[in-house]
Amino acid sequence: MNELNRLHTEPTAKVPNIDFNALNGELILSGRSIPENAARIYEPVYEWVQEYVKNPRSVTNLRLNLDYFNTSTTIWLAKIVKALSRISNPDYVLFIHLYFDIDDFDEMQTGDLKQELGPILDIVGEASLSIGVKIYGIDETGSVIKENMILI
Repeated sequence: MNELNRLHTEPTAKVPNIDFNALNGELILSGRSIPENAARIYEPVYEWVQEYVKNPRSVTNLRLNLDYFNTSTTIWLAKIVKALSRISNPDYVLFIHLYFDIDDFDEMQTGDLKQELGPILDIVGEASLSIGVKIYGIDETGSVIKENMILI
């Protein structure tokens, strides 16, 4: 790929909205992700990310606003986060944005938060760039009510 373009997929009942924009570093997955063949959906996304990390923006925002996702999606999300953590410029920042229902957000204790973030921390443990995790509590309309930030 010479010039990386925008990767966009319209959502369905089983596939999330995928909107990855190389020009502004906004990488968005939103909706439900329960595809029957996750590789068919996420392999092109993973390949796009591998190209993106060769010439990333100074700030990359991975926005995971998935209200439900299956195990096979989790595997692909881990691959995508791991690929993004390979951005080699130590002055660059990767923000991982996680969205939760406000009731779940309000009930989260420190232990719950560590459990939710554990897999991410394991994946990005040896990253050379700065990584921040932003956690949002959203209402039924998707509006952000509360947020917290953790720097890794």
